[in-house]
Amino acid sequence: MTDQEKNKIDAQHEYSAEKIQVLKGLEAVRRRPAMYIGDVTPRGLHHLVYEIVDNSIDEAMAGFCNNIVVTIHQDEIVSVVDDGRGIPVDVHKETGKSALEVIMTVLHAGGKFDKSTYKVSGGLHGVGASVVNALSEWCEVQVYRDGVTWEQKYERGVPVAPVKQTGKTKKSGTRVVFLADKEIFKKIKYTFETLANRLRDLAFLNKGLKITLRDERVGEEQEEVFHYKGGLVEFVRYLDQNRTALHKPIYYEDEREGVQVEIAFEYNDSYNENIFSYCNNVNTIEGGTHLSGFRSALTRTINNYGAKNNLLKKVVIQGEDTREGITAIISVKVAEPQFEGQTKTKLGNSEVKGIVESVTNDKLAEFLEQNPSVGKRIIEKCITAANSREAARKARELTRRKSALESNSLPGKLADCSIDDPAQCEIYLVEGDSAGGSAKQGRDRRFQAILPLKGKILNVEKARLHKILTNDEIKTIITALGTGIGEGDFSLERLRYHKIIIMTDADVDGSHIRTLLLTFFFRYMKELIECGNVYIAQPPLYMIRAGKEISYAYDDEEKEDITKRLSKNGASMNINVQRYKGLGEMNPEQLWETTMNPEKRTLLQVTLENAAEADHIFSTLMGDQVEPRRAFIEKNARYVRNLDV
Repeated sequence: MTDQEKNKIDAQHEYSAEKIQVLKGLEAVRRRPAMYIGDVTPRGLHHLVYEIVDNSIDEAMAGFCNNIVVTIHQDEIVSVVDDGRGIPVDVHKETGKSALEVIMTVLHAGGKFDKSTYKVSGGLHGVGASVVNALSEWCEVQVYRDGVTWEQKYERGVPVAPVKQTGKTKKSGTRVVFLADKEIFKKIKYTFETLANRLRDLAFLNKGLKITLRDERVGEEQEEVFHYKGGLVEFVRYLDQNRTALHKPIYYEDEREGVQVEIAFEYNDSYNENIFSYCNNVNTIEGGTHLSGFRSALTRTINNYGAKNNLLKKVVIQGEDTREGITAIISVKVAEPQFEGQTKTKLGNSEVKGIVESVTNDKLAEFLEQNPSVGKRIIEKCITAANSREAARKARELTRRKSALESNSLPGKLADCSIDDPAQCEIYLVEGDSAGGSAKQGRDRRFQAILPLKGKILNVEKARLHKILTNDEIKTIITALGTGIGEGDFSLERLRYHKIIIMTDADVDGSHIRTLLLTFFFRYMKELIECGNVYIAQPPLYMIRAGKEISYAYDDEEKEDITKRLSKNGASMNINVQRYKGLGEMNPEQLWETTMNPEKRTLLQVTLENAAEADHIFSTLMGDQVEPRRAFIEKNARYVRNLDV
């Protein structure tokens, strides 16, 4: 028997009731669910699934789980099954109850606080299972452990009966089934793609782990299996499948001072930096010390290699030059991670920076020495980026001299608001002069600014910054927002409006303009999306008139509900339905009433749930490759609603 096998057996025995530490009770979860899952919108609903899956992932990271199956059943019931060790069921000394019941009903109870049970863990706070249980109408857990099946059922977090033995089994693992509580969530409907995006990432980050997602709902039946033996290398290839790679992915891993470092990256023909960082499988959207370590080591190593081999041609390569056109995944496993903020989006462990830096210095330098042709290609890419950066700097200076970027001169077509406090102000980016005119007349001049846009802006996915800065519509947007653009120049503190609202027609052209604007913000002002400053207006699709009564419907379902109501009220003979094809069809009063009045309007906030998947979609929709775009459209056509061609 090997030492590794002995350690696994020891860990199997160590994962018992006495390892489950109780920190606090469960009382507040139902009263304030947003504190634990973010909100009670679809985002929070999907978070329930992630919490249970994360427990299975922790078993996989500990080396005891190879398969996870997530199923959406009829009536939006969800089950998560793994083949890990199974939750302990023996009596917990401190409470006198089964460890299973403690884990499922007590907040901050779990094996995550004892590092002999889980060396590293994504579910750090031990709240996942109990929170899901508390926010479910009912929940059932089956444990397959030591040849026996154990069960317990709960209703809104309260056990229906004690944990009981229900039979014998040859399986090992845990099955959790739950129905989210309609008293908590406004709408209970899971989106297959939303879950798939998260599970795909987890499969990439845990090479060899097989995750299956099934949908058994009527009319929705489908299954997707995520299983990547290549791990991060396959992740990079997936992200770059719509770009032309300059070389095969560079991959290295190492463990130093108890921190596991795993990194894969490649350069492609795009102009964007796409670096995604994770700690213990948690997507650190705001980066942190692991990202800083990689960035600084990348710059130093490439410069050293270029200087040593006389490849730099007197060009000074800066950090941003080494990151143009890079797609990278940084994954670290840390025993005691310190995340900044409750949302776990930025890693704060200072020691991790030095560890990632030294691993990258050593491994990348070694790779470049052994692969000089790849090294030369990377240096050439960085030199081109440096020249482009210099051109962009000159373009910025030129536009500044023309009072475009940093002076007090605002665009002539901007109808500004009178309030100076950015937190109270909002700007509408409106498609076309006609709709812009209506919006200017209908708005509240105190806090609403209007910027009409003429035609379609440049597709920034296919252009470098210095070319982007010559586009009139983009220059106008930059000037109006006041933030500047690009690394070293963008400042969120200078943002003149805390709400940036994209308002376009509900047709193909409007969708294209909206996508072009979102691509621009995602690539060059991502902080605006990360901080929740970008919104999409929701103008009505229909005006329904019955005599003197006027109603507005924002989708076909609402239109049907309104017409049925009016018919019941005896108004079926004078019901008139008008389909709006554009914003320009509404007069100023109607536009204000339906789309701009804060008391009545509906705004969609643009969020960045999964930056890696957002990058993949933008490169698919806006990149040079035609076939992936066609495949994406064909796959997603069935989800399209209210398309007006």
